[in-house]
Amino acid sequence: MPLDETKAASITSRYDELLSSLSDPSVVADQDRYLKLSKELAEITPKAEAVKRYFDAKAEVEEALELLKENDEEIKKLASEQLNSSKQSLEESEQELVLMLQERDPRDDRSVIMEIRAGAGGEEAALCAATIYKMYQGYAARRGFAISVIDYNDTELGGYKEIVFEVKGHGAYSRLKFESGVHRIQRVPVTESGGRIHTSTATVAVLPEADATDVVINPDDLKIDRYRSSGAGGQHINKTSSAIRITHLPTGLVVQCQDERSQFANKEKAMAVLTSRLWAIAKSGDKDAEDQTRREQVGTGDRSERIRTYNYHDGRVTDHRIGLTLYKLDDILGGDLDEIVDALTVDLAAKKEQEGS
Repeated sequence: MPLDETKAASITSRYDELLSSLSDPSVVADQDRYLKLSKELAEITPKAEAVKRYFDAKAEVEEALELLKENDEEIKKLASEQLNSSKQSLEESEQELVLMLQERDPRDDRSVIMEIRAGAGGEEAALCAATIYKMYQGYAARRGFAISVIDYNDTELGGYKEIVFEVKGHGAYSRLKFESGVHRIQRVPVTESGGRIHTSTATVAVLPEADATDVVINPDDLKIDRYRSSGAGGQHINKTSSAIRITHLPTGLVVQCQDERSQFANKEKAMAVLTSRLWAIAKSGDKDAEDQTRREQVGTGDRSERIRTYNYHDGRVTDHRIGLTLYKLDDILGGDLDEIVDALTVDLAAKKEQEGS
């Protein structure tokens, strides 16, 4: 997606205007205006710095191209090295700016609630779900997000039939919204004695977290049940009934939380999930529409449906939506997702621009 240089240059102009205004005594004396302009300056500064990096790199490329016209072989050699380095810097800064300047989804700054469910593949699919969850744990740590488990159904071998968790952090939705869909893992499972490669899947759903003001819930519409948390194989891990199950009677939605030791904490987490799901329903119009949206996000879990494949034999990860293949499986499963997320973000921005043109 090409960069709009006119738009980029306008950011620099606005940045200079703000600096000038904030040094004006009349603006400093007007506290409200001063605070408003200061806030705008704080928001625009990262973009202005990125614009400077882009135009600096562009100038270096142009300088290197001019030096290549010289007759001196030593100068031409140095210019060639500068050109390669500057072209890489230009490409990186251009992509950075494209991401910064695109129109943002108003939900992008929100935290998210994610659901991972084992798909096709039996016990190996549950281990696949656990692998995907660990990947998001690693990504959250890299981005400074905090993960908090809400509910889970684990297995004896350490897999998850399903796990629901919250990812807290500014901008979490902007980075994780592309993860919805079927994730396919191809590897020799620990349960396979013949060494054959097995394909299993896990489905991922991503929901932006709702604020308390987004949805008003009538307490009379809720049925709240308390029960004991259980571990793998149904073994009780708590002697008290601290787990919470909430049923929203008008819609039939059921959410539960069993990760915390106190009823209050579990209820608070369950209500966060319920509020977010009700918000999604309200935005889509009705529960049937919301259910359809979720089905479109995660598919059926069948092996033939996938947004991404993790192939252990070749050490590769392929995102099928944009045809991107990276041979860095261990890094990605460790949480190094930014290259994929950035590519998906650029692709989405390009599609939006095409639709608008």
